[in-house]
Amino acid sequence: MMSTVLRWVVLLAFIALTICGNVLVCLAVATSRRLHQINSCFIVSLAVADLLLALLVLPFSAMLELRNGSWPLGGVFCNVYISLDVMLCTASILTLLAISVDRYLAISSPLSYPRRVTASRVVISLTGIWMCSMAVSFLPVNLGWNTPDFKVHNPNWQMWDEGEEGRTCRYEWNNKYVLLFSFGIFYLPLLVMCGVYHRIFCVAREQVCRIRAAIPSHAQSASAAATVREHKATMTLASVLGAFVLCWFPYFTYFTYIGMWRETHPSDLSHSVVLWLGYLNSALNPILYPALNRDFRQAYRQLLHCRWAKILRILSSRQNSIM
Repeated sequence: MMSTVLRWVVLLAFIALTICGNVLVCLAVATSRRLHQINSCFIVSLAVADLLLALLVLPFSAMLELRNGSWPLGGVFCNVYISLDVMLCTASILTLLAISVDRYLAISSPLSYPRRVTASRVVISLTGIWMCSMAVSFLPVNLGWNTPDFKVHNPNWQMWDEGEEGRTCRYEWNNKYVLLFSFGIFYLPLLVMCGVYHRIFCVAREQVCRIRAAIPSHAQSASAAATVREHKATMTLASVLGAFVLCWFPYFTYFTYIGMWRETHPSDLSHSVVLWLGYLNSALNPILYPALNRDFRQAYRQLLHCRWAKILRILSSRQNSIM
C-alpha cells in the first residue's frame, strides 16, 4: 500500500512539475520584451510539445505504471495514445533540429540573419515540423505499418475488455519500419545537430579572434557584447540538446535493439526505466532555460514576483474585509 501511494505521489508530482515548468516558459516568452524575438517561436514550440506530452500522454503512462501494464481504455484509444506519444517526441526532435539551424544562421551570418529568418519562414517551418510529426506517428500506427504482420494493432479491442490476463498498450516494435523510424527520426537528426553545433562553436571562436585582432581594445565593448550574447544563447540551446540526448538516447538504443531481435521480449522494468528517463527531458527543459539564460531568469523572477504579490494582495483584502 505504501509503495503504491509513493508511486502515485512521485508520478503526480512529476507530471505537475512538467506542466508548470512549460507553462512558465510560454508565459516568460509572452511577457518579456527581451524574449520577443523570432527565434523564441522555436522555444515556445518545444515547450508546447513538452506541455502537451504532460497533459495528453503522461497521465496514461502513469496509469499503465500503477496498473502494472494493464490498459482498460480499449484498442482505439490505445492507438491514439501511442500516436500522440510518438508525435510529440518527434516534434521535439525536429524543433531542436530547427533551433540548431537557426543558431548557425545567427552566428555564421549575423548581418543577413534578419533577411533569411523571417516570421513567415518560421511559421512555415513550424507548420512543417508539426505536420511531419503527425504523419510519422498517426499514419503508421493507424495503418498497421508498425506491426509484424502490417495489420492495425487490436482494432476490435473494446474498452474495459481486459480479458483473463489483462491487456497492455505498448508500441509494436518487431519489424523493419521500427529501424527506419529510429534512424530517420532520432539518429540522423542527432548527427546533423551535433555537426551543426560543432560548426557553430568553430565559427564563434573564429569571430572572437577576428574581433580582437581588428578592433582596438577601447572600441570592442559593443561588438564583443553582442557576440557574447549570441554565444550564451547558443550554449543554452546546446545544453538543451545535450539533456535531450542523455534522456532519449537510452530509449532509442533500447528501441532499436528490440527491433533488430524479434525473439527478444523486453522486460517491463527496463522499458519503464528508459521510457520515463525520456519523459524526464520534458521536465528538464524549463529548468535549463533560467539556469543558463539571464533573460529567462529575469522573466521567471518577474512572473513569480507578480504572482506572489497578487496572492498577498488577495489575502490582505480578505483579512481586511473580515476585520
